Amino acid sequence: MVDDAAQEPPAYWTSTVSRIEDGRVLIRGYDLEELIGGQSFTASTFLLLRGRLPTPEEVSALDAVLDAVLDYALEKPGTVAARYTVSANPSMVAGLASAVLAVGQHTLAPEDTARFIIDAHARMVATGTTTEELATTLVAEARERSERIPGFGHPRFRRVDPRAQRLREIAEASGLWGDRARLYEAVHRAFTALPGKADIPINDVGMMAVVLVELGFTPEETTGLAVLSTMPGVIAHISEELRAGRPIRVVPEAMVDYGDRAEHDFAADRRSAGWPDGS
Repeated sequence: MVDDAAQEPPAYWTSTVSRIEDGRVLIRGYDLEELIGGQSFTASTFLLLRGRLPTPEEVSALDAVLDAVLDYALEKPGTVAARYTVSANPSMVAGLASAVLAVGQHTLAPEDTARFIIDAHARMVATGTTTEELATTLVAEARERSERIPGFGHPRFRRVDPRAQRLREIAEASGLWGDRARLYEAVHRAFTALPGKADIPINDVGMMAVVLVELGFTPEETTGLAVLSTMPGVIAHISEELRAGRPIRVVPEAMVDYGDRAEHDFAADRRSAGWPDGS
């Protein structure tokens, strides 16, 4: 006799994030109707990613992270990209996609810092090195390889990035300033002790990484949350651009250096390249 269950194909998808059952939507096993009005969007975001309900302190810290990079005027590449896009294609979705695609190694993404922190802490645990000793070693290794330490430096702020400082205060008050955070802070102290580095702060994205790592998020999730945090500002800029109704923004010619402005003789240069006349 053939066992019918054995003949069933394996599941194509496996997911524990949510399911629809008996006319209900269950988010990590919780009825969505209870979540609506039962807790904040920040708490539900934590639930979706971590798979459990957060503590009040965890919500406070995550809420602060989501407020940290709400907007940065027209100095954020993703915002400018979004406004350029919707000036040509007046679509909210097109603008949002452009802003998201501008996130990466040089702007907004905390994941490199998160990986640095996680790897450094794992090394400290594995080797039994003290926080200060490892911090000094990590800075020396980065200098030897001519590598920057992620999360350090800002074009506008010197010594202290006030947004990062506020995040640190909230994380500490929430009881989330643990060994990983202290190690990263020690690395910053070792770095700023070098000649000419005293003015370089931990920036907002670096501090976001610290807090999110202490909250248990993966490096990839930290970037997803950073993108989420910037969306309200991007939506506001796209709406402003759509209301302005200015079609096809371009870079003003006065702001462009086109380099060699010489004109060339196409026919002569084509013959010089070996092409016969008339071909």
